[in-house]
Amino acid sequence: MSDLDHLIDNVLDLRREAHLLRSRRVFTPIDSTHVLFDGRRLTNFCSNDYLGLTHHPRMLAAIREVYQAGAGAAGLISGHSPMHASAEAAIAKWKQTEAALLMPSGYQANLAAIQTLHAIAVSGGRAIRFIVDKLAHASLIDAIRQTAAPMRVYPHNGVDKLARLLNDAPADELQVVVTESIFSMDGDAADLPAIVALKNRREFVLVVDEAHGSGVYGPGGSGLVAELGLREGVDISIITLSKTLGIAGGAICASRRLIDAVLNLGRAYIYSTAISPIIARLATEAIAILHDEPQRQIRIREIARRVRAELNNKGVSIPPGDSPIIPVRMDTEERAIIEAERLADRGMLIMPVRPPTVPRGTSRLRVTLSSQHTDADVSKLIAAL
Repeated sequence: MSDLDHLIDNVLDLRREAHLLRSRRVFTPIDSTHVLFDGRRLTNFCSNDYLGLTHHPRMLAAIREVYQAGAGAAGLISGHSPMHASAEAAIAKWKQTEAALLMPSGYQANLAAIQTLHAIAVSGGRAIRFIVDKLAHASLIDAIRQTAAPMRVYPHNGVDKLARLLNDAPADELQVVVTESIFSMDGDAADLPAIVALKNRREFVLVVDEAHGSGVYGPGGSGLVAELGLREGVDISIITLSKTLGIAGGAICASRRLIDAVLNLGRAYIYSTAISPIIARLATEAIAILHDEPQRQIRIREIARRVRAELNNKGVSIPPGDSPIIPVRMDTEERAIIEAERLADRGMLIMPVRPPTVPRGTSRLRVTLSSQHTDADVSKLIAAL
């Protein structure tokens, strides 16, 4: 056995002993809310398919309209097709920005956006500092670290601390504030009105990851920023196509000037093959479905309110908010695993979330809801939790 094999075994053994070892299972999708696993039909309460678009007939029909499986090249070579252009135009209109740029994933969208901001500052001879919410997604943290630029972390939703960091910053240093709109693990919302209001005191760039806000909030699912009427206060909005839109990929939504900068400076975009034209076509169709079928968005908000209210009434401790992400914390990693298995025995798929995805001591069952869950599904979930 090689030295590398020994090192790998040691690392994995330590994770196994701490109940932190991860592995994959094969789940066969039945529809947007059910999977088949180990001979059992389970109601899926851990998917991010909030509006059930993964199995929508219009989405499946749209696949057959595409004449090309892959883009075949980067977007700056020959990979930018009419379907990509149409999808970017639809996303920009949906998100109320001048332009949008498709990316292979939400992770890469965050990486390209942060890379570009750093490159802009460096090229202009300006110092730059990133200030990020403590619970921001790992892709945002990784992107900032990759630049090697100074980074400060403020307490989760700690707007007072954020204000002090901005006030104390050198006048000639470009400040970039980074947050999610709806936080992926706790399901609570950033205090976006208070953050945007800080722009009245000190100029800064605001980057908001709307991965979990888009589709659920705002007119036509345009996001929490739009619902709060704060579009003008946000400089860059990041979305994924893999959650509410039911496909894969991501997009950067911003001014035309900023998108042009990403095309020239965002290495994560420049050196990646463009997403499949199939995905681009489906993105356009998904946005059209959100517009045509508003009842899906209404339904997911209603279900989220019901589950949260009934769990609170029954004394189950959950973070505040109204999103369809509802974490139920366990006292240990081992208990989270055990409770997830017990729920599976009762016909419900809810995966345990453990460190390092969440801070140590906060392992949880992360419940996610879909507009396609029935009232009976929801009642069964509440009783089990």
